[in-house]
Amino acid sequence: MNDNNTQILPEMNSLWQETLNWQPTAEQQQQFQQLYQLILIGNKKLNLTRITTPEDFWEKHFWDSLRGIKFILENQINSQEEKKVIDIGTGAGFPGLPIAITLPKYTITLLDSTRKKINFIETILAELAIKNCLTLTNRVEQIGRIFQHREIYDFALLRAVAPTIVCAEYALPMLKIGGIAILYRGNFTTDEQANLLEVVKILGGKIHTIEEFKTPLTNSIRHCIYLQKVNKTPINYPRPVGVPTQKPLNHLHTVCAQKSYG
Repeated sequence: MNDNNTQILPEMNSLWQETLNWQPTAEQQQQFQQLYQLILIGNKKLNLTRITTPEDFWEKHFWDSLRGIKFILENQINSQEEKKVIDIGTGAGFPGLPIAITLPKYTITLLDSTRKKINFIETILAELAIKNCLTLTNRVEQIGRIFQHREIYDFALLRAVAPTIVCAEYALPMLKIGGIAILYRGNFTTDEQANLLEVVKILGGKIHTIEEFKTPLTNSIRHCIYLQKVNKTPINYPRPVGVPTQKPLNHLHTVCAQKSYG
């Protein structure tokens, strides 16, 4: 990795502090750089991301991943607690891997249905000596019905996985009561919000907070939607594999386009 073609991830300490009221340690910065290099290497075979230049990667993968947990980073007590997190549809490991590096006392389960991606992530975990991650290869519709994973997580993360109402059906069955699902979105419309409001009630949740913000380098609009689990999810959710996307639980006939992060 240490050759003349090595691309260096910007540290951006002042921007971290200004936007998240937090900044990584020197060790975490080194792990971010190593993770970036490993993703670039893996990208040649697995087509993990279109975003590869250092500043774009910092903003759209690292910063974006950690912006979703700003409320944890700002509260140092919460960041030191032991929590269980599941990253649903982790892909190349975002947002789960940066969060695992940032919150070493949290246990992060990285879930993806593609075995090749999970194999690659496992090489990253070994290379970076990340000890607080578990990996899981399966469909979330199946995992959500297994008692070892159902209603045990404090946080569920979904980044550019599916429309919001589908993400809600994936996430809420996994959360313990009081747990929070964090949905990372690009655009988020009033129609989506109306649909989501009804769907989360069915699934035992509520909309806790919707945050709109701009990315620090390109000023792109982003949203994080926080859903809180308030009641047990009915046992028939999530529905079987493929059904949540084919027959979404929306009460309005609205197509909610997925925003790709790259």
